[in-house]
Amino acid sequence: MALEPAIPVEDFDALRRLDTCTVSNAIETFQLRLRNAGFANSHVRCLSKDLPPMVGYAATARLRSGEPPIAGSYHDRTDWWNSILRVPAPRIAVLQDLDEPPGVGAFLGDMHAAILRALGCVGYVTNGAVRELPRIRDMGLHLFAGNVAVSHAYAHIFDFGSPVNLGGLEVRPGDLLHGDRHGLLIVPKRIAAEIPAAAAKLQAAEHRVIRLCQSQEFSVEKLRKVLEELS
Repeated sequence: MALEPAIPVEDFDALRRLDTCTVSNAIETFQLRLRNAGFANSHVRCLSKDLPPMVGYAATARLRSGEPPIAGSYHDRTDWWNSILRVPAPRIAVLQDLDEPPGVGAFLGDMHAAILRALGCVGYVTNGAVRELPRIRDMGLHLFAGNVAVSHAYAHIFDFGSPVNLGGLEVRPGDLLHGDRHGLLIVPKRIAAEIPAAAAKLQAAEHRVIRLCQSQEFSVEKLRKVLEELS
């Protein structure tokens, strides 16, 4: 049975219209976590910078690519596909590469990207590698990865549906993710519907400061006054 979506469709669409930096700023106003937590570090990079923000629910798995699997095949397991479908759509496949170093081979190429798209996935996140980028881009699948590789090597999934950790971020199945060219973060579900309004308030304040800085009336004293009014 699939998990229930965390937020209504209209709130979900509102999140998609925000860049990830703005979402991060809005989350901070609720003081639910430390400001240095809840997002992936630079070891996981956005490789689809020309696409709009990615928002979806995490479907997790773990993989290896450096050595052959015990079963002797790197092909997918249909039980993993079924586990993806238990997560609400739109889905984001989040795969932790446990090799050291990760990314010897790429699990995701154009064929697996097509499979994920058919399963309702809008993105693929890994600390490992991806390949065949132009064809994946044509499919509209967001990519976040540690590196790019020429071969799939022995890429195989050996576990799924458990918490994973990549780029210093722990991701659990069903977590609500938001990502764009700036990075990837988890949106706490209990405040997800409130993020757009909080973001609008922050953006209005920022635009007020920016307008002053770009005006001929700018002065340090006026800037100090505006910042005091906004604090």
